[in-house]
This record gives sequence, C-alpha cells and structure tokens, in this order.
Amino acid sequence: MSDYIVRATAANAYIRIFAADTKELVETARQAHNTSPVMTAALGRLLTAGAMMGVMQKGDADILTLQIKSGGPAKGLTVTADSHGRVKGYPVVADVMLPPNSVGKLDVGGALAPGFLTVIKDLGLKEPYVGETMLVTGEIGDDLTEYFMSSEQVPSSVGLGVLMNKDNTVRCAGGFIVQLMPFAPDEVVDRLEQNLKGITSVTALLDSGMSPEDIVKKVLDGFDIEFNDTIPASFYCNCSKDRFAKGLISLSASDMKEMIDAGETIEVNCRFCGKHYYFSVDELKEIDKLRR
Repeated sequence: MSDYIVRATAANAYIRIFAADTKELVETARQAHNTSPVMTAALGRLLTAGAMMGVMQKGDADILTLQIKSGGPAKGLTVTADSHGRVKGYPVVADVMLPPNSVGKLDVGGALAPGFLTVIKDLGLKEPYVGETMLVTGEIGDDLTEYFMSSEQVPSSVGLGVLMNKDNTVRCAGGFIVQLMPFAPDEVVDRLEQNLKGITSVTALLDSGMSPEDIVKKVLDGFDIEFNDTIPASFYCNCSKDRFAKGLISLSASDMKEMIDAGETIEVNCRFCGKHYYFSVDELKEIDKLRR
C-alpha cells in the first residue's frame, strides 16, 4: 500500500490515535499547483490533517473542510476531505518564497500567520458544524491542537511533517493526531504527555523510515495498543466537465450572451487540482438553452 492512515486505540480506549503516510498525495498536490517548497509544506500539512480528520467522520457522504485565512504572504489554504481518506486542496498563493525559520526549517508559520483556522463539517444536517480559532503559530499542527481543545473540548496533540528533496520534490510526508477521551485516568494522561515530549520532529520520524504503525507505537510507548483500521489515502478531485457545465448554467443571461458573442472557446480551471476544461461556442449555446 502507498499512502494510508491507521486508526488505533489504547489504555482501554481512553486514547485514540490516527497516523498517516501521505508522501504521494502531497507530491500530487505539489505537481498540480506547482508550489514553492514552503507552500508544499503548508499545503501538505493541511492535506495530511484533513485526510486524518476526514476518516474521523462516520457518514459515507460526510465532508470536512479546513480553511486557513492568512494575513501572511500565503493568503490562505483550503482543503476538503471525505470519510474514505480522499482529500484535495489548494493554496491561494502557490509561489511564496521565504528564508528558513530560526531553526533552519521551512517557515510555514511565517507564510501563514497571523490568521484564522475554520473547520466546517457537513454531516448531512440542515446546517453544517463550523468551528473557528485564531492561528497559534501558523505551523498548522499547533493550530489544530488548539482547535480541538477550544472548539471540540478534546485534548489532542497534532504532529504534521513534510520534508523536501533538493530538487523540491516531496521526500516524505505524514503525521499523527492523538486524543484523550473523557475521564482518562491521570496516569494515562501523564504517560502520554511524557511520550509526546520525546517527539520533537515528525519529519525526523518519517525520514528514518517509520511507518504509521511505527509512529503509533512511538507515541503510545508503554501502552497496550489495538490497531482498528487501515484506510488508503489519496489526493482525489471529483471535478469534471459536466460539473463545470452545471456551473455555467447558473450564469446570468447577460454573462452567457457575452461569452457566446465573443465567438471563442472558453477555458475554466479547477482550483483544487488544476485541471483545465474547454467549452466551444457551440457547447456554450447548448448550455444556454438548458439555462433558460
């Protein structure tokens, strides 16, 4: 299996954890958006988190959206994920270039902060659930840790990492989300906190060849672990020419007439995956008939 997510529990289910290897889906996103290294890292971290948070959902049709509105040069990121490990996303500005941060790593926080993180869960109800928090550091893992505590009241630790090769391709990517369930005994909390203190770099774990299962064992050292699921993860976009055609139907009569009168094929692009779709004048005329 290439990219995948594992789900496990420990300490009589007082702890649940998700860990993921997302190298291929992050590289797919990098190629789709031609991102600079720092933006590959930013988008890759949010895609990884989205994939793991997506599989936390129970309904087959549930959709999760993670959106960062940034006051930094990146301007923002958007990621959507379903409950089957499929995720897609895009940066507002793909080519941000920044010097390394104070510890010599890609300055994701400098690209994003200050700003806000919004989590939208469309669970098929009348209104979606929306939670929002200010960016703590802009490093995304810290920001999601704060989100889980402040918006969902679930003590969590989120570790995310993307490491680049010298040719700017993705060397490794992945992460983990570990959470404490209500009424966890103090000794469970203390042991988990001690374990987390020993994890200073997710990319170091990934680059050493650790699998998601290995990361789970590292985070939950000393606990009895039960692995529950293994879910394939992928960058997946459900865009199509038909979907864009339906979007064109919603245009005003004047806008549609203007495009037809121009007498030229139009091009529309998918923000999530970068695919291009073309509509000839004849196709626009057919769409206009359906719009009426």
